[in-house]
Amino acid sequence: MSDPSHDIAGHAAAPLIRIRSLSKAYRRAGQAIPVLLDIHLDVMAGEFVALMGPSGSGKSTLLNLIAGIDQPSSGTIEIGGVDIATLSEGELADWRAANVGFIFQFYNLLPVLTAFENVELPLLLTSLSARERGERVDAVLDMVGLTDRADHYPNELSGGQQQRVAIARALVTDPALIVADEPTGDLDRTTGGEVLALMDALVRDLGKTIVMVTHDPKAAARAQRMVHLEKGVLVDEVTE
Repeated sequence: MSDPSHDIAGHAAAPLIRIRSLSKAYRRAGQAIPVLLDIHLDVMAGEFVALMGPSGSGKSTLLNLIAGIDQPSSGTIEIGGVDIATLSEGELADWRAANVGFIFQFYNLLPVLTAFENVELPLLLTSLSARERGERVDAVLDMVGLTDRADHYPNELSGGQQQRVAIARALVTDPALIVADEPTGDLDRTTGGEVLALMDALVRDLGKTIVMVTHDPKAAARAQRMVHLEKGVLVDEVTE
């Protein structure tokens, strides 16, 4: 089997994400509750895709499966040629750390750490020296326009600034894939637009692949493609 932590960015000719016959069910009170049913989906490298659908449609579950946070009941999820559905928990953790950046609705910043320290957190699991970590953190904070806020704590930052710190944290390991769960859901329209513009730039200028869950049609319209889920089924599916 291929090294699950290998760089997935080098597979641009084929879909970066290739999902086939993917299903997910949870067990409650001894019964299987289906959430996703026979999902087929391709996402190309450098593509910005929005997952949409009503509450309970399975879009967050699909995002978690793509991110390697959860594992499917059946089917395959190939990302950069690695079927992550076959990885052990330890292998999956290594794969996530090397290949995926996460952006959440409520930022998930640690309040006792500065912006710089929050961004640096993913790098503490790597073999980089303190100097190398500092250079990377400085670079991504500059990219999101927060160099002058590096020493500020989350409660000293606006919502938009906190989300930009979260984006910098997602970028600092240089992942090929970024997953975003309602990244503008806690922001006003203007600030949300600024965050979406930054995400556009990540795709356009850095070649990142973004899969974003959103309820907001205006946010989804910023993506290159919208994928709709209804009751665990993709409305638009890829075919062999």
